[in-house]
Amino acid sequence: MRKFGRSLISQVSRRAFMQGSVASVGITFVGGANRAWSAEEKQLNVYNWDTYIGETTLDTFTKSTGIAVQYDLYGDNEEMFAKLKEGNPGYDIIVPTDYMVEDMISLGMVVPLDHSKIPNMKHLDPAFTNPAFDPGMKHSIPYMWGTMGFGYKESAVDSVPDSWADVLEPERAKKYSGRIALLSDSRAVIGAALKYMGYPMNSIDAKEIAKARDLLIAVKPHIKTFAADNGQDLLVAGEVDITMEWSGDIAAVMQEEEGYNYVVPKEGSNVWSDSLCIPKGAPHPDNAHKFINYVHDVDVHVEIANTIYFATPNKDAKARMPKEYTENPAVFAPDDVLSRCESILSVGEHTRLYDEAWTAIQAS
Repeated sequence: MRKFGRSLISQVSRRAFMQGSVASVGITFVGGANRAWSAEEKQLNVYNWDTYIGETTLDTFTKSTGIAVQYDLYGDNEEMFAKLKEGNPGYDIIVPTDYMVEDMISLGMVVPLDHSKIPNMKHLDPAFTNPAFDPGMKHSIPYMWGTMGFGYKESAVDSVPDSWADVLEPERAKKYSGRIALLSDSRAVIGAALKYMGYPMNSIDAKEIAKARDLLIAVKPHIKTFAADNGQDLLVAGEVDITMEWSGDIAAVMQEEEGYNYVVPKEGSNVWSDSLCIPKGAPHPDNAHKFINYVHDVDVHVEIANTIYFATPNKDAKARMPKEYTENPAVFAPDDVLSRCESILSVGEHTRLYDEAWTAIQAS
């Protein structure tokens, strides 16, 4: 019997597995952004994070609706944003994080949703139905949420790495030199450095951001890589002993492999939520609404949560999940942990400060 939680793909990264699996249902983009909804072809183009969908979701959606799916992957919000900012190349569904939803709304990059086409919204926990970044869910439907922290191999550390200092302070980090992965995510990494230094994760103070930049440049010789959302794979493969990662990625590893754990640093971290959105210029908006609704069908959402192991905002799906999911602190962070966390927010024109700092870090 398949063990609860997603299966790790032996000797092959989950990224490669997912790319191979979706190739069987993927088709080439076809133009027609102005096509009438009633005449939409049976196609849907999804742009999503790596390892962030159920094992059978795409196949069952196609079997249920006759709509074939092209499924492309991105590693962080900025990569997705950069691809769409000059014009949508043909995507119907994107899955941005809270602050990015707000930015894309302000820039007119996502379209309003027709809630009458998403009746499965009724399954959402009311706590998620009026987010500050999109009041009333006018442009987004919540997908999953979680925290950011450390995944680590227990046998490789002499104590729990429960402080950002363990990976950000050069004197502390050199103990694990070459065995640390940070995320390839500018707002997350710079935000962590800001949080560690006692500043807000969403600082717009140029001096504070510069201090975070300098700290990251100083510790960079001890960092093996800035991982594009695959730090969990590096951890399991034995390439790193500590990885900065999203909670569900490490929680899934913990379900399948012994000897790994997850911790949110004591200084606090990021609590985030990802949403399903339809980008401006989507060639198949009606199919996109069908997909959003399908994702929140209770049976479908249970399969997704069982696979990716992130915290769900779908209350009825959560009620169907076993205790090893609902009572797992690596999935649903306790209140005392959440009280130390911040959401990453849009900083508007001050984004350039983070972009400039990130460029300097990567070039150092």
